[in-house]
Amino acid sequence: MKIDFANLQTQYQKYKSDIDANIHAVLKQSNYIMGDQVKQLERELSLFTGAKYTITCSNGSDALLLALMAIDIKPGDEIITTPFTFISTAESIASLKAKPVFVDIEKDTFNIDANQIEAVITEKTKGIMPVSLFGQPADMQVIQNIAQKHNLKVIIDGAQSFGSTYNGKTDSNLGNISTTSFFPSKPFGCYGDGGAVFTNNDKFAEKIKMLRVHGQNKRYHYKHIGMGGRLDTIQAAILLAKLPHYKKELEERERVAKNYSNELKSSIILPTIRSNRSGVWAQYTVRVNNRDEVQKKLQDNGIPTAIYYPVPLHLQECLKYLNYKKADFPAAEEASKLVLSLPMNAYLSEDNISYITKTLNNI
Repeated sequence: MKIDFANLQTQYQKYKSDIDANIHAVLKQSNYIMGDQVKQLERELSLFTGAKYTITCSNGSDALLLALMAIDIKPGDEIITTPFTFISTAESIASLKAKPVFVDIEKDTFNIDANQIEAVITEKTKGIMPVSLFGQPADMQVIQNIAQKHNLKVIIDGAQSFGSTYNGKTDSNLGNISTTSFFPSKPFGCYGDGGAVFTNNDKFAEKIKMLRVHGQNKRYHYKHIGMGGRLDTIQAAILLAKLPHYKKELEERERVAKNYSNELKSSIILPTIRSNRSGVWAQYTVRVNNRDEVQKKLQDNGIPTAIYYPVPLHLQECLKYLNYKKADFPAAEEASKLVLSLPMNAYLSEDNISYITKTLNNI
């Protein structure tokens, strides 16, 4: 049996007529940058999330950068975040010459351990950047309480978690500013690069809108140093075709995750979703011993897997200057040695899931 990890082609075929029609509408209008579909998508995303403002942008990494620029992060400022995430999280901080300050993760959720945050706050700390890893928000109530106590801003890296919730609110509507990515393999993805920034703050929204067009406040007049961070109109059109189906796809991803959890043997450590949250299952990530052997045997049986992430950020060469060392964040380091993500998409059949779980159980 051949298994597809993300099944993007199946999804395209399912919505092909709507996607093709939307793309051809953009081609007919020839309005490829900041066309009507971009504005329409932003309105639809605000309705979906409950956020007052949605500002689409070029990708999830630029979304983080725009958020940090909006809160006026300067060289030497400190932003607290997790070492167990994609490089963009720390990269966006370091790109502004600010300092990423890491806090270890919870073993069961893989998210930042909110109870360790307060210990690393200094007079230079300006914000906290929790990551909703694998599609589940971090412990936002604790994080918000800490931020309020110390007058810090919260930027949520929701690149993997569009549509997830914490205490009934989407994580696009939890921080001072929240972000997401529309990279094709994300739960809600386009057919290229794309991202969005969400906020309820009028001042931040106004600034982010300027920053994504080079800091421009009117044509050829620039209030801020910004970037070329716009979302292409064709990508907005694709997302508009997919958005009406997204809630159903989240239900199907939940079905897949539940089946995995029910069928995998007890010696495999399963992912945990806390009771006050919902995840979108960007990944279904288990922990296994002898990971290389397990991954190879799954591959031999036509089952693709992925490792997110094999090296925590504090041990990456590009962040060596931060002077972290091995054993500084034991939970993150242990996770990096054990995690293995199984195929996850809305189109995995019961037979697919049974084949994957039986193969894994027999290794």
